[in-house]
Amino acid sequence: MAGMSSPAQPYFQRHIFFCLNERAAPQACCAGHGAQEAFAHCKKRVKELGLAGPGKVRVNKAGCLDRCQGAPVAVVYPDGVWYSYVDHEDIDEIVESHLKNGQVVERLLLPADVGR
Repeated sequence: MAGMSSPAQPYFQRHIFFCLNERAAPQACCAGHGAQEAFAHCKKRVKELGLAGPGKVRVNKAGCLDRCQGAPVAVVYPDGVWYSYVDHEDIDEIVESHLKNGQVVERLLLPADVGR
């Protein structure tokens, strides 16, 4: 639009996608590593902390994100930060540190060369 001095604000400040894809054994897959439970826990924590909704954070399910060897994985946008996690404590740390305060959780970063 003419006269706009700043770019449009995104609908969500941050978006976290959890891969919930399931593959046949013996292939690595996020569904086989507690991804559904992690997704549900993250969604609950985001709501409890008042971070959910427009202008804030959205927690989404995703199909295959093509980083299967790091399973389970999640990615935060617009930051483009990829995480691998183990338990609810890891999810709590991602929510508190990254989604709430904008600080990347270095110890949970998925190495750049991990793919399918």
